[in-house]
Amino acid sequence: MPLAPRPRIAALGLAGLLAATLGGCIGGLDGGPSRGAPAPRADIAPNAPPAAAPAGRIGTGPVKVALVLPLSGQGAALGSAMRNAAELAVEEFQQPDIQVIVKDDRGTPDGAREGAQAALAEGAEIVLGPLFAANVQAVAVPVRAAGKSVIAFSTDAGVAAQGVYLLSFLPQAEVERVVDEAVASGRRSFAALIPETSYGNAVEARFREAVSRKGARIAGLERYAPGDPGPAIARLSGVVTGPAPQADALFIPETPDGLAGVAGALTKAGFSPARVRPLGTAPWNEPRVFALPALQGGWFAAADPAGFSGFAGRYQARFGSSPPRIASLAYDAVSLSAALSRQYGSQRFSETTLTGGAGFAGIDGTFRFLPDGTSERALAVYEIRNNAVTPVRPAPRTLAKSGT
Repeated sequence: MPLAPRPRIAALGLAGLLAATLGGCIGGLDGGPSRGAPAPRADIAPNAPPAAAPAGRIGTGPVKVALVLPLSGQGAALGSAMRNAAELAVEEFQQPDIQVIVKDDRGTPDGAREGAQAALAEGAEIVLGPLFAANVQAVAVPVRAAGKSVIAFSTDAGVAAQGVYLLSFLPQAEVERVVDEAVASGRRSFAALIPETSYGNAVEARFREAVSRKGARIAGLERYAPGDPGPAIARLSGVVTGPAPQADALFIPETPDGLAGVAGALTKAGFSPARVRPLGTAPWNEPRVFALPALQGGWFAAADPAGFSGFAGRYQARFGSSPPRIASLAYDAVSLSAALSRQYGSQRFSETTLTGGAGFAGIDGTFRFLPDGTSERALAVYEIRNNAVTPVRPAPRTLAKSGT
């Protein structure tokens, strides 16, 4: 069946994409370091961190939407910027029918649950947020009990569930994309160096599944303690090193800090990226990563920066500071709520509407929610070459049918 048309989720033309990682700097996979397409990052704090944003309401429409964010406590600077982005979305969406009820979760599960319950009592039909995984779990219980849905911002896929959808940038999608492109380019034998971290745990299973699904093989996979990749690389001797390595691609899902040590150890072991192509995820988007000899020719999946660049400019003009990378998630969530309210009437936030197969187009490109609560995004593939990055394959404008 042909896919249904994708609702636009803002009054502006929102072409372009840029992905980001929310995992690590504030608490594991809950809302930390940005990861995106090649562009300067503003992930942990904007140029001038916004003052604590107030709770209260944004807009005056009849359809009430809750926005639960850390406006005080852990993550307050991010939460305040995301509230600003929500305000910008309401301003830019032409006469939206929504009213955003903003609640401060204080960076805690108890605060998130209390905020969601209060917003539901005030008539909220859907809850946007929170940011941290534990807070999403706390919110999910009362919201689902009320028969409503959650669109949250955590990157921990473990908190996704039916009716609890993650709008965040999930690393699993990046794994799928880079493996798909590597196989399409002729790579058939994969190896992997997986850090013993929450991020490594999150992507290992998806890597195995992606390689198997494409009919390729895993020639070797080793785990290593953070900061100590040498023994694992030694165990892969002959698989990724030497004159005739068994693998033709090496997957390394690491942070920029960790990549420096891994790349140095690979070079010392005689690794040649010309023979075995390094593969990674969007945390590779760092100038310091681009300069590592062992990663020259490496590929990583992320998204096009055009959409976020335009959003960041408008945010800067409106609020006088650069937005943190994840602010676009709040903008897209609010814009999506406004678009669905306008187009789908009483079914605006039903599970059938939210999980429509074609998905939606936003600041960060095309995305869709899956019935299990996870999401898919249209991503590009980039290559590191000569201390810089260039696109290998642009992000598709539409997503393939689920399961293909």
